[in-house]
Amino acid sequence: MSTGVIILIVIIAVLAIVGIFLWVTYNGLVTLRNRVEEAWSDITVQLKRRADLIPNLINTVKGYAAHESGVFDSVTAARSAVMNANGVQETAEAENMLEGTLKSLFAVAEAYPDLKASQNFVELQRELVDTEDKIQASRRFYNGGVRDLNIKIEQFPNNIFARSLGFEKKEFFEVDDMAKVENPVEVAF
Repeated sequence: MSTGVIILIVIIAVLAIVGIFLWVTYNGLVTLRNRVEEAWSDITVQLKRRADLIPNLINTVKGYAAHESGVFDSVTAARSAVMNANGVQETAEAENMLEGTLKSLFAVAEAYPDLKASQNFVELQRELVDTEDKIQASRRFYNGGVRDLNIKIEQFPNNIFARSLGFEKKEFFEVDDMAKVENPVEVAF
């Protein structure tokens, strides 16, 4: 074999290896990106479900505590902020605001024993707790996907090609966990 043929075979082999690497890297990044987008979609579904429960909860509490209009207005405004939030950071900020207003709403409910005994109120609380659990699970799944995607984008040699292939790091969905630990939303049955 001549030297030219050997050089040509080596060049073709190197190009094939680089091509296969880019193909595998690209497909892996696409898979991770799609998992992150699916997880974000799951979060938005759960946030919408909770937002749909809040007006019923407000109306139930209003029936017992009509003079607490400031609390109702705050919860309604926070609910609107979550529904209108765009992006991870804005949604997280709106979530923190909503959690604080829901704490106020449940504090109002504590002052009304008839309300706490209402079957409708108890059912709404149960659904809200279930939805909160689903939001947390969705958030963990989303953040796990973001972690995996970000690691893959930052690892060598993927970091050389990822940005040129159109992949960028994603933001984690972080809410104010310290507020949850110190002052959890109290839902009493």
